Amino acid sequence: MNAMFQIIKDQFLNFKIIRRMAKYDDRATYQSHYLGLAWEFLNPLIQVGIYYLVFGVALRRGDPIPGVPYLPWMVLGIAPWLYMNKTTLDASRSVYQQVGLVSKMKFPVSVLPSIKIYGNLYSFWTMIAFGLVLTFASHIGLTILSLQFIYYFICMIALMFSLGIFNSTVSVLIRDWHITLQSILRMLFYISGVLFNFVTSNFPKTLVRLLELNPFYYVINGMRISLLSNGTILQNPSLTVFFWCFVVTMAILGSYLHNKFRADFVDLV
Repeated sequence: MNAMFQIIKDQFLNFKIIRRMAKYDDRATYQSHYLGLAWEFLNPLIQVGIYYLVFGVALRRGDPIPGVPYLPWMVLGIAPWLYMNKTTLDASRSVYQQVGLVSKMKFPVSVLPSIKIYGNLYSFWTMIAFGLVLTFASHIGLTILSLQFIYYFICMIALMFSLGIFNSTVSVLIRDWHITLQSILRMLFYISGVLFNFVTSNFPKTLVRLLELNPFYYVINGMRISLLSNGTILQNPSLTVFFWCFVVTMAILGSYLHNKFRADFVDLV
């Protein structure tokens, strides 16, 4: 537990470094491309277009929520998913990609996943803004319930931080873990309620309850009900408890492994 609090403290103490390196990392990634940073926003928009044509037009079976068109519903769900998917993968390889550089500089290795968490927020906010434009165009406005979005945003960052510390350490210890993680995320994409609402589908209730335990679904569904004013945090208190138990468990386990093997990272890489 002390290790977790120390790592969290390191994030706040080195926030300026995290922000500076995140901006540098974004520029370095797209510096050789003609459109530069525009690709950070074009890629998710292209994916949205493809998914809408397949699931919103070709396979459409009515609106996922009564009174809410499919396109804004999908975009408000795919925005957090694209962010969490990319950030989870980027954070998992952040240590073994940059540990050589960090070993020559005076700041903790534990901030490396946070650089990815911060850097990927630019495209996330763009997608959320796009989703809100579609929502307003569908004559759905924001209400006092929309303030819940702040809570679910905190949930998303906490989840990314706990998974980032854990995955970045395990990826150094087990090099196959990053590939395994890619396969896990491909599966989670279809069972996280990104493209269809399994709660209103003909799924058995037992299966629905099991799928709802997915922490990615908790964030995606939470942001949706907030911005669409379609529900409250208090609807499923058991899911809230499970989500935070998962986040804290992963943070404690990840912090323990990180502190235990931190001194050996350079040798392991």
